[in-house]
Amino acid sequence: MNRIEKISYLIAIALLASAISAMGAEYPVGSANDDWWTAYPDQSPAAGGDVNHPSWVMDALASRPVIIYVHKSCSYCAPQTLAVQNITSEFNGRITFFEIGAEGNDSRSEEALQAYDPNGEKAYVPLTVVVTLAMNSEGEAVPVWHSTDEVTGDGWIKKYVEDAIAQYDDNSADWNP
Repeated sequence: MNRIEKISYLIAIALLASAISAMGAEYPVGSANDDWWTAYPDQSPAAGGDVNHPSWVMDALASRPVIIYVHKSCSYCAPQTLAVQNITSEFNGRITFFEIGAEGNDSRSEEALQAYDPNGEKAYVPLTVVVTLAMNSEGEAVPVWHSTDEVTGDGWIKKYVEDAIAQYDDNSADWNP
């Protein structure tokens, strides 16, 4: 094998290894609409600002990815409530799930809305949040999140939960909370 063949072979192995390691993660870390976010996303009035993750989220993240669902008992929230319940049943034991009513005295609803509303409104429900661990641009394992205040259905939630589990499996050993 000549030198060019050896270099080509090494490049092919490196590309294959990076493709295999990235296969588990569908969504990148960034600030675009579909990314995992380390800071407020581009569409937020606080774009680029740091997120203040509630302590109860960080505590739960020490053992597995987290889903937070803040909602009211209204007809608009009903389809998302059903979708979230379907997904959390399917992934029971692999995620930590917080279902929080927005009509009451649970301070976690305000904390979640303040921390994770993707549009900076801090008032709209249903709010569905997925939090996991991923590598940031400096190569450090950090908490990342993605959220929506829209009714998305099972498919959207399932994709993010599957990706959250893959990201968590890949990065949790490198996280120092």
